[in-house]
Amino acid sequence: MNETDQLNPAGLFAWPEEILTPEEVAPYIKEIESFPGELRAALWGFSQEQMETKTLPGVWTVSQVVHHLADSHMNSLTRFKLALTEEKPIIKPYFEDRWADLSDSREAPAQLSLQLLEALHERWVILLRSLTQKELKRKFFHPEADREISISDNITLYAWHGRHHLGHINLLKEKMGW
Repeated sequence: MNETDQLNPAGLFAWPEEILTPEEVAPYIKEIESFPGELRAALWGFSQEQMETKTLPGVWTVSQVVHHLADSHMNSLTRFKLALTEEKPIIKPYFEDRWADLSDSREAPAQLSLQLLEALHERWVILLRSLTQKELKRKFFHPEADREISISDNITLYAWHGRHHLGHINLLKEKMGW
């Protein structure tokens, strides 16, 4: 496996070329729905020492990745709600690396963020499954990416985001023989 594959175990994210229909986003919503359980299964039996192992050299520990996922997916749900209730809102980016270095990401048990992800995804999926074609076309503006992002596109991004970080954890398990 080459370095690019290790950095991007789910492959590079590619933005869809057009807005997807409710039927086309359904498999991505299913991924978002199943992600917390897949993450919990991947971490089953991890010791505290394993949770504090860096997923890649110089990057976050497994525990920090779990906290990052909760932070990121909370922000994403907020962005969905903003796009559904406002006309092309400008979202607030955040410094993921700085958030991962805060005490709650460095010291809190990852179990807290796993529980948060389970509840968050359960609620998020209720919202996602209710979306109409018109709602899938709604957008927010991401100043850091300097682009408008549709709800449809963001669904595909967050399905990929879960696969991406789960891939890092699974590669670490394979490398370490866990």
